[in-house]
Amino acid sequence: MNTIATLSYREKYFKSTLETALRAALVAEKICQVDRGDAFVIRNPYQTAPTTVVATLTGAYTVSAYTTTNDSLTITDTFSSAEHVYDHENLLNNYDMFAARMDDLMYSVKASIDNFVINYIGTDGTGTYTTPTGGFTTAANINVICSNLLSKVAGYSETYHGTYLVIESTDIPGFVQAQATNGFNFADSALRNGLIGNYMGIDIFVVPSGSFTSGTIGTKTMAMSAHRLFGVKNMCTYAAPRGVQYEEKSVSSKTGKEIVVWGYIGVAAWIPKRSLTVDITLA
Repeated sequence: MNTIATLSYREKYFKSTLETALRAALVAEKICQVDRGDAFVIRNPYQTAPTTVVATLTGAYTVSAYTTTNDSLTITDTFSSAEHVYDHENLLNNYDMFAARMDDLMYSVKASIDNFVINYIGTDGTGTYTTPTGGFTTAANINVICSNLLSKVAGYSETYHGTYLVIESTDIPGFVQAQATNGFNFADSALRNGLIGNYMGIDIFVVPSGSFTSGTIGTKTMAMSAHRLFGVKNMCTYAAPRGVQYEEKSVSSKTGKEIVVWGYIGVAAWIPKRSLTVDITLA
């Protein structure tokens, strides 16, 4: 796998495998609109809501003015993973090791994108909810939490897109216990198959413990530590111009190859729809 003739095949394999894996594994792909165009700025202006007046029948009406406000998504952040593989390590000569390294890079990129996106839209979302004491780890809370969350977005026409809930792996015990004790067919299925990805019509996505964080990631200050995320799908946009890119470089005075994976990322929780993204505070 380390000859010039096969280098192009290796790059093609990596790019196709990475793109396929990211589209399948990314939580961001499931809950956001995705834009892979070349635009540096995505514009999405919005208008004030119209007002309908009900009045006595007179044949007259009042004309009101409306305003347009600019809203846009700007690509401001990049993510990258780079390392140098020396020839004597024989990493690129062994296909199994090379494939395993690809998997590691894919997971690193996937985790980086997901962490950025879910923390970003959770910080900008204006919907709020505080769980009962014990949060998702208490089985008795699950039905209460899910029903309350659904009430936050019920009645909006956008709910036909479906709803989602992003939890951390440490929240699973409460969900599994609730699933195994609610209903007959549902409980039987949960007992046989484990965690079910949909509860009360809400699609459940699980990210690793510690994914929700506070602090600065790239150019964005996040405020999501001890929080979780709920909302209506496709109300936010995740932009990844040209997707994830991969390159191998020869480095002067070093054997082997320098491997770099990089991409550009932008996220927007669009202002008119921010109330449909709910920041959940754990109690």
